[in-house]
Amino acid sequence: MEHQGSNSKLLPENAYRKLNAGEEYKPIVGPAAGMTEVSRWSLTMAVIMVVIFTAACVYIALRAGSGIEAAIPIAVAAIFFGRLKKVKSSILENVIVQSIGQASGVVAAGAAFVIPALYINQVKPEWWQIFLACFIGGTLGVVLIIPLRKFFVAERHGELPFPEATAATEILVSGESSGGGAGKILLASFGLGAAYDFMVEVVHAWNPALSTKVVMGRAGEWLYNFRIELKMQAIAALFGLGYIIGLKYAAIIFAGSVLGYVVMVPLIYLVGGGAGAFTFAGVSYNVAAMSAGEIFAAFVKPIAIGAIATAGIIGLIRMGKIIAKSVSLGFKSIGRRGGPAIVAERTNLDLAPATVLLIQGISTLAMGVLFFIVCMTVGGYSVGQSALFAVIGMAIAGLLTFLFTPVAAEAIAIVGTNPVSGMTLVTVIISSLVMAMVGLKGSAGIFVALIIGAAVCTALSVSGALISDFKIGYWIGATPRNQQKWKFLGLAIASLVVAFVIPVMDQGYSFLIEQNGVMVPNQDVLPAPQANMIAAVVNGLMQGGQQPYLLYGLGGLVAILAYLAGIPPLAFALGMYLPISINFATLAGGFMAWIVGRSGKTDAEKQSRAGQGTLIASGMMAGAAICGIVAAVLRLDWTGYAIRFLSVGEKFTIGKAASGAEVLNGEAAAWYAGFEGQLLGFAMFVGLMIATFLLARWGARMEMKGK
Repeated sequence: MEHQGSNSKLLPENAYRKLNAGEEYKPIVGPAAGMTEVSRWSLTMAVIMVVIFTAACVYIALRAGSGIEAAIPIAVAAIFFGRLKKVKSSILENVIVQSIGQASGVVAAGAAFVIPALYINQVKPEWWQIFLACFIGGTLGVVLIIPLRKFFVAERHGELPFPEATAATEILVSGESSGGGAGKILLASFGLGAAYDFMVEVVHAWNPALSTKVVMGRAGEWLYNFRIELKMQAIAALFGLGYIIGLKYAAIIFAGSVLGYVVMVPLIYLVGGGAGAFTFAGVSYNVAAMSAGEIFAAFVKPIAIGAIATAGIIGLIRMGKIIAKSVSLGFKSIGRRGGPAIVAERTNLDLAPATVLLIQGISTLAMGVLFFIVCMTVGGYSVGQSALFAVIGMAIAGLLTFLFTPVAAEAIAIVGTNPVSGMTLVTVIISSLVMAMVGLKGSAGIFVALIIGAAVCTALSVSGALISDFKIGYWIGATPRNQQKWKFLGLAIASLVVAFVIPVMDQGYSFLIEQNGVMVPNQDVLPAPQANMIAAVVNGLMQGGQQPYLLYGLGGLVAILAYLAGIPPLAFALGMYLPISINFATLAGGFMAWIVGRSGKTDAEKQSRAGQGTLIASGMMAGAAICGIVAAVLRLDWTGYAIRFLSVGEKFTIGKAASGAEVLNGEAAAWYAGFEGQLLGFAMFVGLMIATFLLARWGARMEMKGK
């Protein structure tokens, strides 16, 4: 794949194409330039961005299984706020803000895909364990990719398209000549998302949980007799997610929901309803007495889990050539670490090879210490057994991270997609099998296997993002060493935020809820699809017992058929797993993006309106997610269960659990749960769509006027 010449007014003509013999790429900011790069402002701004977008990315990933692309909104925010300074921020300061801030999305993805699996398997980690798993994994992702920086960004210049890096670079470069309209749109959409979801999640001013069973009256009840019920969770966070995904993928995800909820659930009810009570995979069922949600959880969810797992494996198989080539690169990188000391130009300075090796060694040992502590405390193993398990776990994590890190970087550089879910699944399976073979099972085995998965997942996410950061810096003229060493600051802050948000979300909403005397995943509020898939896999490998392998196999068949039909299997599988209420709201966002992109009198105006999508959706999701986390905090005992003083539609009281502990109980008012509350919720959601359209129109006007 090759780029044509650069169309940017500031980037050199040869920025995106292969260089001719003897030709050299010269960045915008030359090596001898004395431009400010790392400053108190750039570091402060970066930390603020990391805190906001890490929290937002974790929240969205837990609620909808997708993350926020943080690089572009962070770049826009850096440019906008840099213009408000007395002395305008330099382009290199903005690069540092973006580079550090990018840690938010990648650490959040690594944590949200795996850490909730611990809660789902009823093994609750401490905050410092979450922090260490994410920080150690992220650190390994940084130091393992540093030796390959020159190969990816300089030696293969013009050969790799770097789609994400290209978009962020164009924004950073155009910020030097354009106005702050993009920043205004970002802030306005942030405020809109925050205000909307604050009224929904905290005040409960209207009911966002729309259902055909209520809204359609008798017709809806008649449909429910066949276990057909359409729902929509009409909140800004999910609407924004659909807006940034676009109509095509939102429709594919929704199609998965239609298969699960509208086809499979009623079909299982009709076929199984007359079978009476039966036992399957060690559990007794009476389908005739089960609700639509219970049928979905018991039979459709395992099918979806099998589809998600198979889709991840399909992704790995499709990237077979990339993986084979990248693994060999990992071994070649060993020889790149040493060599004679050469005085390099500023734009070609990396951390010293000895420093890289030292950090890698310390990180790997720290992971081993973490495994040792877990085996001693959670598993109750002896010192000798714990040491053996720790060494084996450390070796597995180190080897798989080493092998997969170049794969993530190559995939991001070529297609802009990181096959992290498939590689994480392989990691968890390998670590679980090896640990079980050496005698580490039960809670401690689950803990160690999942911590390995979290560390590797975070490392892969970070390495893919960092190679994009390096390319951005290469095009513009940043100092790689600054990007590398200050990346650790971003990783540390992001890991701390993750270690706070995930436990808070569990305490406020719970990953597991009681249903008919059994603890089941909280499907409607915290579905966390990747984590639920991984939890099911590791539980089966570590705990033994009967598993619905037939349903997993059916899911695998669904994913294969989707792939053969040209349908993205992972998107379709996620749609099958996630509640249709989430995917319906996502579809609405995608449909709105389609409408906005086709409005306007001229092609230029249509293109400009469509181009506002990333900023509007990112800002809206970030604002909504922050308020969602605030709502969770307000449900906790250390805030005095403050939500009970703010909520209107739902009344909260403090009760006692069976254990004697205080619990927060909520009961919806009649108007809120009934037709009136849902009708008001629908009207407000339509208002949100109109406000989004007006924002896109406003942003396009500012862009076309050059303000």
